[in-house]
Amino acid sequence: MASVDRLTLGFDTSAAHCAAALVSGGMVLAHRIEEMRKGQAERLMILLQEVLAEAGVDWAELAALGVGTGPGNFTGTRISVAAGRGLSLGLDIPCEGVSLPDAYADGRDVVVCLPAPRDLVHLAYRGEVIVMPPTGLPANWLAPLTGPAAERVATATGRAVLPTPDLAPQIARLAACRAGPDRPRAAPIYLRPADAAPASDLPPVILP
Repeated sequence: MASVDRLTLGFDTSAAHCAAALVSGGMVLAHRIEEMRKGQAERLMILLQEVLAEAGVDWAELAALGVGTGPGNFTGTRISVAAGRGLSLGLDIPCEGVSLPDAYADGRDVVVCLPAPRDLVHLAYRGEVIVMPPTGLPANWLAPLTGPAAERVATATGRAVLPTPDLAPQIARLAACRAGPDRPRAAPIYLRPADAAPASDLPPVILP
């Protein structure tokens, strides 16, 4: 297991936000979250620099990265994962992908509820993730709820709600424990195709 004391930068753009946190030894040194429906691609790297500056840390001092892999917004998830991969290569440090259900569960036996397109929710419990209306919580998922969409599901089902932890610090903490040279490469979690229609034009020919 990796050392939790190393400086780890965690970030996420899988929903309508840009979130980042720097942790060491379980302590949050800096944390920012900005609500935004678009513009994450332009804002993310600047936000990361601001988080490091707030803690008085340089990029070269980082030992690991953590990036949220969804499920969530299709484009937003790709933005943060691509940034994590690029930074990992440039800084020569590992980048650990952390799913939002893992981050929000915080080791508890809970149903994690996340916003999904078209008024649906992602529901995650004990490694299973489904996309349903808020009323579609499986009857045998008896644990309390947590996550950004927990109140919606609780209103529809009457289920108890537990506090939702801050996302970026959770991603960073889990990455600090898990990240290493032999870990799988961070990859987005997609539960459904992107809502965008495919391009009508044929793609360019890639020469050998």
